Amino acid sequence: MSLPEPLRRHLSSFSRTVFTDSHRTGPQYRGDRADNEIASSLPLQMSLYFNVYFFPFWWLSTVAMLYLKYPVLSDYYKFILVTIMILTSLIEVIRLYLGYMGNLQEKVPELAGFWLLSLLLQLPIINFLLFNEGLKIQPLERAVHVIFALFLTSQVIAAFFALKRMVNKLATHFRLHEFDRLEEHPAPDFYSLGEEGRAVPMAGRGPC
Repeated sequence: MSLPEPLRRHLSSFSRTVFTDSHRTGPQYRGDRADNEIASSLPLQMSLYFNVYFFPFWWLSTVAMLYLKYPVLSDYYKFILVTIMILTSLIEVIRLYLGYMGNLQEKVPELAGFWLLSLLLQLPIINFLLFNEGLKIQPLERAVHVIFALFLTSQVIAAFFALKRMVNKLATHFRLHEFDRLEEHPAPDFYSLGEEGRAVPMAGRGPC
């Protein structure tokens, strides 16, 4: 299972625009190859690993609290909470999958999708569940939401730096590849072309 190709292209373009380090000029020596650099993030992978085991506990706790307080909630908040639980569950499965694929296999589009889902969807949703007092937040809910928010915050930060390393690694690899192509097929020397160009009309002149 992989992202659709149009989505991959858009995420790759977004990553190059946002995460490319314009001050980096690449390896200073040809032996300093970008292929030898590991761009995956160990802190991010550890956070994802524990997140996978924590999410079912968060889901069960939140559903249990929702069941207990459901009769006292207004119809407005009942609809919002049920919708949030469905969306959060679907997004989290996709988000964790993209995080694992993007980080372990150093795939920029997948990791960029993971970063965007974490920053733009999951983090605002958890903050809404954590700080909206109209939801009649219970102590267990507050505790699990705080832990989930810490997971998301640490993953957003770690994924940001991992994406910068991956994008710069790809940019450096591209520059080295272009440099190798120039070495294999060097352009004709400007001065030699000029000398050859002058030699041709001289050879065609007759005796004075």
